[in-house]
Amino acid sequence: MFLVVGLGNPGAEYAATRHNVGFMAADELHRRYNFSPFRSKFNGLIAEGQIEGEKVYLLKPQTYMNLSGNSVVQAANFYKILPENIVVIHDDMDLPTDKIKAKIGGGSGGHNGIKSIDSQITPNYNRIRIGVGHPANKNEDNIVNHVLSGFSKADKENIENDIDIVADLIGVMIKKGVAEFSNQLGMRLTKK
Repeated sequence: MFLVVGLGNPGAEYAATRHNVGFMAADELHRRYNFSPFRSKFNGLIAEGQIEGEKVYLLKPQTYMNLSGNSVVQAANFYKILPENIVVIHDDMDLPTDKIKAKIGGGSGGHNGIKSIDSQITPNYNRIRIGVGHPANKNEDNIVNHVLSGFSKADKENIENDIDIVADLIGVMIKKGVAEFSNQLGMRLTKK
């Protein structure tokens, strides 16, 4: 059993922003793998389905980014899902919009949603990081404005392609783990 979490902020004003690529990816997984309808539970929206024959719960925390861990820990505890079976999909400012990386554990990279989850369940879960680029000047105001802004046409196309790749390969993550996911991800990204 797996818990796949897409990070974002609730509300229409945030829907198409860089900080919401996790929600965008979760919505694509929901559509592509015919999950049950989302329902409100665990301070989030949760759906259930199967990917590669494994039961998967798909979660979009509705707590706002900084408190994402509150929702994730509730779902993980309720379903008794260990950190190694949790996959968190989130935006990463340190990667350009045509890059995706995956890893287990590590630091938060300043991402408040990841900090919140780390503090609640330990950092030892799977992360899929979708690049959203970064502002030229990394002061606090520029960072906030950047992650809460929309995409240029080129960046939007890159993000849509990234989300397609994540949706294509999520079964590899679930069945074979982060190393094989990263290997196949590398092959897909070099073909672009």
